[in-house]
Amino acid sequence: NCSTVMKTLHFITKPLSEEEGNFSLAYIITIHKELEMFVRLLRAIYMPQNIYCIHIDEKSPRDYKTAVQNIVNCFENIFISSKREHVVYAGFSRLQADINCMRDLVNSKVQWNYVINLCGQDYPLKTNKEIIEYIKSKWNGKNITPGIVQPLHVKHRTEVSYREYVHSGVSYVYPAKIRKAQPPHNLTIYFGSAYYILTKDFVHFTLSDARAKALLEWSRDTYSPDEHYWVTLNRLPG
Repeated sequence: NCSTVMKTLHFITKPLSEEEGNFSLAYIITIHKELEMFVRLLRAIYMPQNIYCIHIDEKSPRDYKTAVQNIVNCFENIFISSKREHVVYAGFSRLQADINCMRDLVNSKVQWNYVINLCGQDYPLKTNKEIIEYIKSKWNGKNITPGIVQPLHVKHRTEVSYREYVHSGVSYVYPAKIRKAQPPHNLTIYFGSAYYILTKDFVHFTLSDARAKALLEWSRDTYSPDEHYWVTLNRLPG
């Protein structure tokens, strides 16, 4: 019952300031377990002027998916990703889940400014307004995706081919002992966090640029590609 959800969980129903009302954030939240934790996270970051794409792991139990769908149905600005992945930890599917949501978000009617990705076990330390003020103060028009040139101790992640294994509830990534080709377009691989705050322009770039598409294809058989993909693209000149 949506009115009960809104009332008992005290979801915010209007922008808390003019500044927030004029600066919409998009969120990508990848989840697979612990419904109550997801609801607490969603309630903490929810604002009616924002937009939220929820990616539910295709391996999640049916009743979990149904429960999430029932909550999402109560909000016009929250939706389930149109394409869902069997997510494997450290696999390409984790990166693909974000990209699936990005494709949905760029086609949404909400004119959002930045996208932030989270997992179901995250929780904010800052209010919506504090997040916006931080973005505007230091990062206006820039991406927050820190990283360094790929260190030696993680070189193996992109030097050999990796495969995802999913069967009977067991999933993992394993090396196939096949050496990979060099990165496309002579790209220098950087290494950093899988979590980011990205501008809408940058999202459009990653979904359309030939170098971004080539890097995505090259990354399909790497280990934890979301830890090099965004930061490498962000370091491209211009």
